[in-house]
Amino acid sequence: MIIEKINSPLDLKKLTFEELTHLAEELRVLIIERVSLNGGHLASSLGVVEMTIALHYVLNSPEDKIIWDVGHQSYPHKLLTGRFKAFETLRQFGGMSGFPKMSESLHDAFGTGHSSTSISAALGLAAGRDIISSQSSGTSKFKMQKIVAVIGDGALTSGLAFEGLNHAGHLKKDLIVILNDNEMSISPNVGAMSNYLSKVLTGTFFKRFRKETKALLEGIPKIGGTVTKIAEKAEGSLKGFFTPGGLFEDLGFNYLGPIDGHDIPLLVETLQNILDVTGPVLIHVVTKKGKGYKFSEEDPCIYHGTGPFDTGLGLQPNGSKVSEECPSITYSEIFGNALTELADSDSRIVAITAAMKEGTGLNVFADKFPDRFYDVGIAEPHAVTFAAGLAAQGLRPVIAIYSTFLQRSYDEIIHDVCLQNLPVVFAIDRGGIVGEDGPTHQGLFDLSYLRHIPNLTFMSPKDGDEFRAMLEFAVALNAPCAIRYPRGKSSITGNPLTSIEQGRAEILSEGSDIAIIAIGNTVKTALGAAALLKNDDISACVVNARFVKPIDKNMLSSLALKFKKIITVEENIIAGGFGSAVLEYLNASGFSDVKVKLLGIPDEFVEHGAQKILRKKYGLDEEGIYKAAKSFLV
Repeated sequence: MIIEKINSPLDLKKLTFEELTHLAEELRVLIIERVSLNGGHLASSLGVVEMTIALHYVLNSPEDKIIWDVGHQSYPHKLLTGRFKAFETLRQFGGMSGFPKMSESLHDAFGTGHSSTSISAALGLAAGRDIISSQSSGTSKFKMQKIVAVIGDGALTSGLAFEGLNHAGHLKKDLIVILNDNEMSISPNVGAMSNYLSKVLTGTFFKRFRKETKALLEGIPKIGGTVTKIAEKAEGSLKGFFTPGGLFEDLGFNYLGPIDGHDIPLLVETLQNILDVTGPVLIHVVTKKGKGYKFSEEDPCIYHGTGPFDTGLGLQPNGSKVSEECPSITYSEIFGNALTELADSDSRIVAITAAMKEGTGLNVFADKFPDRFYDVGIAEPHAVTFAAGLAAQGLRPVIAIYSTFLQRSYDEIIHDVCLQNLPVVFAIDRGGIVGEDGPTHQGLFDLSYLRHIPNLTFMSPKDGDEFRAMLEFAVALNAPCAIRYPRGKSSITGNPLTSIEQGRAEILSEGSDIAIIAIGNTVKTALGAAALLKNDDISACVVNARFVKPIDKNMLSSLALKFKKIITVEENIIAGGFGSAVLEYLNASGFSDVKVKLLGIPDEFVEHGAQKILRKKYGLDEEGIYKAAKSFLV
C-alpha cells in the first residue's frame, strides 16, 4: 500500500498524480473500514480526500498551517501526517482523537470540534505570523508561512464565519480560505468554464498582466485613477458573470472557483498558482459528501456521524446496525415523537434546531408540521433570539440543541429569553458524558451555566417516560424552561404520564444510613449502587431530584434532618453544578452538621472514550457510587 510509505506530507511530494489517485482510493478504504469498526464521522471525511492530498502535496506542514473547520473531516489529514499506524485507535479511550488536536500532532495547527471557528483562528495565526516576522531582523522563514482554513458551506451559515471573513477582508492578511461546498450542484459546462477561469485568473501571465496594466493606467495623468477603477470593475464583472464569488469579492477576498474538489491535478495547480498571491484568497471547491461509498453517497446525512456498522449492509435510517435489535429508542427519538404528539393538540408549539434536524429527532416533527419547523443552520445564538421573538408573539417555541453547542448562545439565553421571562423551552440533547467525540462534545457544563439564571426552570428526567411528562410540563409553563437529557436509549412503557410538579423531587428507595440524591440519567445508576450497598447491610435512600432549579427545598430539609451524610450524583462538572446547589441550600438553611459528598466531573476536560469507560474512570458507574458511599460512611 502507498499509505504505508507516507510517514509525513513530504513523502507525498515524491508521488506522481497517478500514484496520488491510487492513494486516494486507499484512504477511502481505510476510513470506511475503521469507521465501520470504531464509529465516527464518515461522509465528511470521504468527501475531502483529494483536497487533503492536494493541500499536503503543495504546502509544507507543519511549517504551513491548515485549520479544519469543525474537524470531523480530518481523517485523511491524520492518515497523511504520520498517524497511519495509530488510526486503528480512532476515537478509542487513550487513542487517536476524532478531531484535530494540538497536543496530538504538530500538524494539527488548531484544535476544532465546533463549527465556523476556522477563519477567525486562521486570521489570528496570520496576524501572529506578521507580528513576529516584523520583529525579526532580516528575512524570516516565518514570514513565508502559509495559513489555510478549510470550511464547509454549512459552516458559513454561522455568523462567526462571516465575522472572520469580514475582519480578514479588512486586514488584508495573506490567508487562504477553502470553501468546501458539498451541496451546490454545478453543470458540466459551468464547471468546465469555472475550472478554466480559475486557471486563467491565477496563472502567472494573468497576474503579471493585471499588475502591469494597473501600473500603466495609473501612470496616465489626471484620468489614470478613474480608468483603473473602470478596468477593475470590468474585470470584476467578467469574473462575476461566470462565477458566484461576488459576495466574497465584496468582503475583500480574491475569489477563485468553483473547481472540482476531486480532481487532484487541478487542485494542485490552483493551489500552486495562488501561493504568491497577496491578501486573502477564497477558493471555492465543490465536493461530493460521502464519495466512494455507495451508502454514504446516497444518504450523507445518516453517514455524517455513525456508530459501528456492517460495510456490506450499511445502516438503517435511524443510524443503527441493520442486524441490531432495538428494545428501546434514543432520547432524541423520544423527544421528537413526544413533541409531535403535543403539537397535534397545541398549535402554539414551534420546533427549532440549528442544523441538527435528524440528530435531535425533529425529522418526525418537520415532516408533519413543516410550517411550524425551523432549521436555522449553524446559528445557535440566532436560534435562541428567534425563539424569543416567537414566544413574544404568544407561541411556544421549543429549541433542540446539543448541550455542547448551546454554550454558544449564552448571552441570548440570559438577555433575550430569561430577562424577559419568555416561555421558550430548551431541549438540551447529549447532556452529560457523550463518549467517543471527546472534550469538544461532552455535555458537562450546562447544569452549571444555566442553573443560576433567574426565571429559568431546569429539569432532567430519569427515563423516557419521565422525559415525556417533563416536556408536557415545560410546554404548559408560562416561563423559560430547560430539559436536559443524555445521549443514549430508554424504554417507553406507554403507561399514563407521571404528574410533574414544579420543584418536586421523588423518593425512589427508602433508607436509613445514607441518602443518595441523583439527577437525570444518574438516577438509575444510583439505584444500582443502592442495591450493592444493601448486600453489605447498608440502607441507602435514593432520591430522583428531577429539578436542578428550583431545587426541592422541603425534600432537602427532611433529608438533612434524617441523614447526617448525603451524596449527590451528576454527569456534570462539579463546580457550580447540581451538588453545589444542594450545598448552597443546606448551608443557607443552617444544616451545618450534615456532610455532603459531591460526585461528578472534576475541574478538567473529559477526553474521548466509550461512555462506560469514562463513567468508570470518574466514579459515576454503580461500583463508583457504591465505593464512594462505603468510604463516606467509614
